[in-house]
Amino acid sequence: MSLVGSGSAIPAQIVTNDQLSLLVDTNDEWVRTRTGIRERRIIGPDESLADLCSDASKSALEMANWDASNVDMILIATSTPDDLFGLAPKVQAKLGAANAVAFDLTAACSGFLFAFITAAQFLQNGSFKRVLIIGADQLSGWMDWSDRRSCVLFGDGAGAIALEAIDQTEDALIGFKMKSDGSRGDCLNLPQTRNFVPLVGSHLNQKGGFSNIQMNGQEVYKFAVREVPALLEKVLNNCEISPESLDWLLLHQANQRILNAVADRFAIPQQKVLTNLANYGNTSAATIPLMLDEAVRDGRVEKGNLIASSGFGAGLSWGVALFRWHGPS
Repeated sequence: MSLVGSGSAIPAQIVTNDQLSLLVDTNDEWVRTRTGIRERRIIGPDESLADLCSDASKSALEMANWDASNVDMILIATSTPDDLFGLAPKVQAKLGAANAVAFDLTAACSGFLFAFITAAQFLQNGSFKRVLIIGADQLSGWMDWSDRRSCVLFGDGAGAIALEAIDQTEDALIGFKMKSDGSRGDCLNLPQTRNFVPLVGSHLNQKGGFSNIQMNGQEVYKFAVREVPALLEKVLNNCEISPESLDWLLLHQANQRILNAVADRFAIPQQKVLTNLANYGNTSAATIPLMLDEAVRDGRVEKGNLIASSGFGAGLSWGVALFRWHGPS
């Protein structure tokens, strides 16, 4: 399996920390020093998450030199689809990828990494030849914009990668591990609203709907700085790879302090830590592919580079993958 293309798409609207200070009691310095975020992108009335997914996918297809009709599977990692029944089929139609099976995978901020690992299994066992993986979320629609603790953290975006099954001795995916702990799920969730209305007779029916994002920021931070390094260490040891051998550390872009803590744990210099958190905030399942595409296109990530990546967040869920970027053939 080879990573042969990448793409990304972001909304036009930019919301800065200073602009948020007009909504809640905060300021640019407070947000930047605690999170590393300066601004975020928010989907506007002339955009949709499906549009961003389609645009990101088209860029990945172009880099891979693929025609959409040759894609076998489209897997979208998202927790905020335009349609609860599935976002991927809509994107399949937008791309004209008529031969691709298309479905969604939900694992919040771990979603893209989980989708990447899932897709790799189909490619490695020979079921499919070409797969598009998309990470995309529109968390702006589920924010309490009066909550200064959480509204400063999130943004919208989409990123995509193209994966291809090829004959080679070295698979791009070198090693991985995924974990979940539902007992700590209340630390970060987006629950249904428990609103029951009369149905017939004495029977009641739950009216569909969801609350805003609920998060215990301190607990999520402690979870990330403890569990991510521990799992990364296991994967590195299992693959007999030293931290010094890594070209890049590519973590879910949640908080700059988390990125710094993981890098410090393995003595990885900051110049090897990929981060664009300042410009986009936490875009959930989109952060890893969005960052990867940016680094590929500006030349930082080169063919053959070894990358350690980790997704972590709601569920609680977390995972680690070691892979090499091959680029278009």
